Amino acid sequence: MKKKFASLSLLILSFAATAQDMSTTSATSIEKDPFDKWSIELNGGVNKPLRAMTPGYSTATLNPFHADLGVRYMFNPKFGLKLDFGYDKFQERDDTAPFDSRMIRTSLQGVINLGRTLNFETWTNTIGLLAHGGFGVSQLSAKDNGFDGEDYMGHGILGLTGQIKLSNSVALTGDLSGLVYGRQNYNFDGMGAASTGALDGVTLNASVGLTFYLGKNEVHADWYSKDKYDELDERLTLVETGILDSDKDGVADLYDLEPNTPAGADVNTKGQAVDKNQNGVPDSLETYLDNRFAQNNSTSATNSTVEELINGGYVNVYFDFNSSKPTNTSLSGVDFLVKYLKNNPSKSAEVIGYADEIGSSSYNQTLSQKRAEAVKNVLINAGVDASRLTVSGNGEDASVNKNSNEARQIVRRVTFKVK
Repeated sequence: MKKKFASLSLLILSFAATAQDMSTTSATSIEKDPFDKWSIELNGGVNKPLRAMTPGYSTATLNPFHADLGVRYMFNPKFGLKLDFGYDKFQERDDTAPFDSRMIRTSLQGVINLGRTLNFETWTNTIGLLAHGGFGVSQLSAKDNGFDGEDYMGHGILGLTGQIKLSNSVALTGDLSGLVYGRQNYNFDGMGAASTGALDGVTLNASVGLTFYLGKNEVHADWYSKDKYDELDERLTLVETGILDSDKDGVADLYDLEPNTPAGADVNTKGQAVDKNQNGVPDSLETYLDNRFAQNNSTSATNSTVEELINGGYVNVYFDFNSSKPTNTSLSGVDFLVKYLKNNPSKSAEVIGYADEIGSSSYNQTLSQKRAEAVKNVLINAGVDASRLTVSGNGEDASVNKNSNEARQIVRRVTFKVK
């Protein structure tokens, strides 16, 4: 009996570890980018309305004042989004009729880092160039003898921003942007109605300013580039590790879709354990179990051993982070329990869910309950009567180092107790 228990324990432990490893390798590893992504942009300068001015009214060629405040987020070193707020003051030049109007706007723009797209890093580390463009809404208002109220309109914006890196935290910028306005009712001077059509006014903005980079990394995405030697080293490391055969199944890890199959398991040309009946257990292990423990007159002993394994926590179902859906590779634990309960109709099972320590305790309590309920539903759909199942969420399992990604994967699980 002890020998049987030891042999079966080793097999189950081997397969459970394999399933967990496969789940680990199949999950997308989330690594922090080595660059900061957020920045704040502050600019000031001049504007020039090119169209939609009332006859007899005009601004200076370089008309003060323009100001712009933006918040930018870079998804990667080449592309990002920017939300910005602009202010423009329009006033007469010396030899024209007086007027005084204001324009405020907000825009959502896409940003392309031309400096990285065009590989500026090959010849400079201090000069950059951004292209930006998008759409937004504007409000025009006039003082003195201008129109009453506010004129709301849409606009499109397109521009280029030159950059000079002053430090890892600050860059000096110069920007030139053009704006086209739609559904504009009044001219920019505020003294007459616009009559240029669906696309009415056009303005140019020229400004200089500063960009402040936010974050704890050494460099912002605007200036980040991978060293070519680092890339070559990564490729060489990939090749060196790829030709290894960690599970000794005859398929190199580089081409092995399951690089942790149990010892002795039959595999196909892709390194996947052969499982013709699709029950989640490699056929070679399943055959061994059948031959080892399904002999006549050994049913009672085998059932007792299986019950000890289940109640001892050797049969588990695992989950990805913040998920209540079992990983495909760990459904063999459910199949194991289904077979046991079908062969032992007088037995019932408690389904117990757990979560790791990331997040609040109350949230993890709810998550552990959802995981237990999800596994219960799989059992019911597999033919186990619901009356034979109870569920409980045990919340956080604090038995492992919560700072270890690998260790936390072990406790994101559902385990069972049979009675």
